[in-house]
Amino acid sequence: MSYISELRKYIGHQPIINIGATIIVLNDKNEILLNLRSDTNTWGIIGGGMELGESLEETAARELWEEAGLKAERFELLTVLSGKDLFFRYPNGDETYTVIVLYKAVVVSGKLRINDSESRCLKYFPVDSLPELESRAEYVISRIKDIL
Repeated sequence: MSYISELRKYIGHQPIINIGATIIVLNDKNEILLNLRSDTNTWGIIGGGMELGESLEETAARELWEEAGLKAERFELLTVLSGKDLFFRYPNGDETYTVIVLYKAVVVSGKLRINDSESRCLKYFPVDSLPELESRAEYVISRIKDIL
């Protein structure tokens, strides 16, 4: 069971601060990889919360594998985002203020596939033609569009 799931047993849906890694994966056409989230039915960026004892780079590697079946030779730190714009209420009522440590995956390998239940679909999109995004993904992309 994940750290956040364990914590939720004690605090219910109350807001928490959740630190995690989010990973920008670009293909050779400079399109961004998105996942169709199973909880909100909107598109998001690969990523998730840090587990106890894990480094942020380990979180990035784990999430990239779990959500997309990919591995990266390394992760390039792009930025850290936080604040009220990253408040999120999950469909089950859980509330969180997310601290996003944003990485770019460098030298990506593997076969694109879903290894968990968090995604329904994986697809690359041109940055100027994105589908309906989950609010945090929309915020992240708006903050880094100039470097994509």
